[in-house]
Amino acid sequence: MKRLFVTDCEGPLSLNDNAYELAKEFIPEGDEFFRIISLFDDYLVDIIKKENYNSGSTLKLIVPFFKAFNVTNQDIVNFSRNNIFLVDNAQNTLNLARNTMDSYIVSTSYGQYIEAISDYLDFPFENTYYTHLDNLDNYELSVDEKEKLIEFKDIIVDIAKKEYESGVLSTDSLNILNEIFFKEIPKMNVYSLINDIECVGGIGKQLALEDILSKLNVDEANIMYVGDSHTDVEPLKFAKENGGIAVSFNGNEVAIREADIAIISDNTIVTSLLIDLHSKFNKDYVLEFAKSFNMDIKRAFESFRISFTLIEEFNELFKNNDLPIIELVNEENIDELISESVKMRKKIRGKSIGSLG
Repeated sequence: MKRLFVTDCEGPLSLNDNAYELAKEFIPEGDEFFRIISLFDDYLVDIIKKENYNSGSTLKLIVPFFKAFNVTNQDIVNFSRNNIFLVDNAQNTLNLARNTMDSYIVSTSYGQYIEAISDYLDFPFENTYYTHLDNLDNYELSVDEKEKLIEFKDIIVDIAKKEYESGVLSTDSLNILNEIFFKEIPKMNVYSLINDIECVGGIGKQLALEDILSKLNVDEANIMYVGDSHTDVEPLKFAKENGGIAVSFNGNEVAIREADIAIISDNTIVTSLLIDLHSKFNKDYVLEFAKSFNMDIKRAFESFRISFTLIEEFNELFKNNDLPIIELVNEENIDELISESVKMRKKIRGKSIGSLG
């Protein structure tokens, strides 16, 4: 039976948050700036559920500010190529997936980064979905618009310095951000830069999944989707509700709540174990393995038909290290899984990136 493997990029494969890193590199105090917009993005998606707004649209909102600080397409290409950091074993995990079934990367990241990491991992770029940012060099920013955007940036940074650590935006700050992004910038000519950008996040990722399934004529029940953040909620839910396998890899709270299986690990060989089983067996078999793994890893390896090479490698990797977690998500363990997953997320990606939604 034809199987399909689809994964997010940043988190399950790479340690990067490319858009955050670009903002930090090219915009003064860009790390503070990006973090507050990311928090605002979570608010728009989770709290008020803004109509026609996709999770991950931070990547859309920051584009005018790249222009204000003279960022070019080539800057993004060069930076992306020179700043790729992988989760340990990601190359081998992706190779295993490609060798056993149709495999795709579906990411909210800009295409420049996804092309760079596809080249780095020798993964077919045509098997990726991403946010297109193609027209950055085609717009000439006026002096007045540049000055206004720099002023907006300073206002946003001030909000970040006062409120980011609390994780909650005040009503006044929310009103200011709404005014900037949904009233002021849409009145500016630079808005044409972002008006047609479709962020591949949330429902955009689900639509990508549906497109892949349609192209390959694969049944929804034969998909495994791996994600870790707000932008993965819809595809995780789609996989789970249609009989596929939804996997959170070091996911945040919202990702774990939509997953069948939570992986907590600093090495993707744990994902490889699930890929190996998914390529050969049905969902129930994979879930039974996850249940068994959580109780007794040695017995799980003896009882389920996993590649002996993978078992040997796993045992060698974790011989002197803390064992990873593969666990079915349920009401009894979800709070503990969220706590442990967020810890691992921050440990391997750093507090700044690990804390982003």
